[in-house]
Amino acid sequence: MTLSRTATRAEHCVIACAEAWRDAGEILAAPMGPVPSVGARLARRTFSPDLLLTDGEALLVGPDGTPEGWLPYRQHLALVTTGRRHVMMGASQIDRFGNQNISCIGDWAAPARQLLGVRGAPVNTLNNPTSYWIPRHSKRVFVERVDMVCGVGYDRAAEHPGTARFHHIPRVVSDLGVFDFATPDHSMRLASLHPGVTVEQVRAATGFELTVPDGVPFTREPTPAELRLIREVIDPGNSRDREVRT
Repeated sequence: MTLSRTATRAEHCVIACAEAWRDAGEILAAPMGPVPSVGARLARRTFSPDLLLTDGEALLVGPDGTPEGWLPYRQHLALVTTGRRHVMMGASQIDRFGNQNISCIGDWAAPARQLLGVRGAPVNTLNNPTSYWIPRHSKRVFVERVDMVCGVGYDRAAEHPGTARFHHIPRVVSDLGVFDFATPDHSMRLASLHPGVTVEQVRAATGFELTVPDGVPFTREPTPAELRLIREVIDPGNSRDREVRT
């Protein structure tokens, strides 16, 4: 059976996530969610062969899940706190400076909705590169000000630079595009649009004023070899399309 050469929106999201680990060297990738996980495994199989992957418990694994080494919890923490891990987390809310909330909606003392809790977000963001994956881009997620800071953004990190030696937010990937903080004040910038998405759509779905450069490019297309890996080898069950709805 011949595979379609036309990439889906979900496959563009996979490529955008994979690019977060391009040429990363021997660091630990920690993807959270189906699309980032497919992206990390794709990066390992193609342009980042030294990338380390974990089963989330005690082993380093290859892109097919084959054990490659032992990673006890204490060693995992050593990687986390010395800048040698790049995690891609989710966000219930994220603001223009990259502050992230996964704890609660509303006032912390009497929240309208209780979420995951702070978890490891402060340690992640202050001690190793942290990107974000948001499968439903909306004003409920991209907000002017998060209700509670869990992951530390650039404005907060600047207030206490001594605690943020490894603080870096390489990118935010959503189902509409890719965003970074390559602006003078480290506020969020639209870096690329997924094919079929317009700048107006992104602005309408964002609760703050984005920096939008002239001539925003489209997220790159997967190569035929990458499409084959995504569809036939890494994610034949198509978990990516169940996470990204267009």
